[in-house]
Amino acid sequence: VVVILGPSGCGKSTLLRTINGLEPIQGGEISMAGVGVFGRDVSWDQVRQKVGMVFQSYELFAHMNVIDNILLGPLKVQKRNRAEAEAEADRLLERVGLLARKQAWPRELSGGQKQRIAIVRALCMNPEVILLDEITAALDPEMVREVLDVVLELAREGMSMIIVTHEMGFAEKVADRIVFMDQGRIIEEGAPAAFFARPQTERARVFLNGLDY
Repeated sequence: VVVILGPSGCGKSTLLRTINGLEPIQGGEISMAGVGVFGRDVSWDQVRQKVGMVFQSYELFAHMNVIDNILLGPLKVQKRNRAEAEAEADRLLERVGLLARKQAWPRELSGGQKQRIAIVRALCMNPEVILLDEITAALDPEMVREVLDVVLELAREGMSMIIVTHEMGFAEKVADRIVFMDQGRIIEEGAPAAFFARPQTERARVFLNGLDY
């Protein structure tokens, strides 16, 4: 699990979006499982089938109920059998405590429930890595824990994730590696214990000293 930290506007979300092909790449390299995809004959549609993404604003389709939101990718993109895909969706919904809401509409759900549904939607594509972009930013404080608990459980099970967050306590708990960005560049990275106790750059020290966590 890699957690990306940094001040607002430093490029954290843009970095995630370039990894998923949602923003153009101006330079550098992106590789998956050791295979470079930037500048090679690999379509972004192929890459996206291996990369799940969860956005801060959920991005659920309002005209679809929960189960149809979840199954859209597996059925339309992966051309999977509906019964098999729905059985997997049911298992994932039960895991996040929302199986009883599979026929509900997005407008009937709380923010925390919508975000857990968005995580299930990403997982149902069986990705190799999941990108999570400020997934608690739009939530009321009491709903943050229910979403972060799901992510912590995924981390314990070995799911590869790249997470952008401002939740410092969560970042320290979930990360295997911290990446700190400022002004569009990675300026420091390392183990979470070392980063939070002894940041190596002045910019990271100023950032951490300005937070109440």
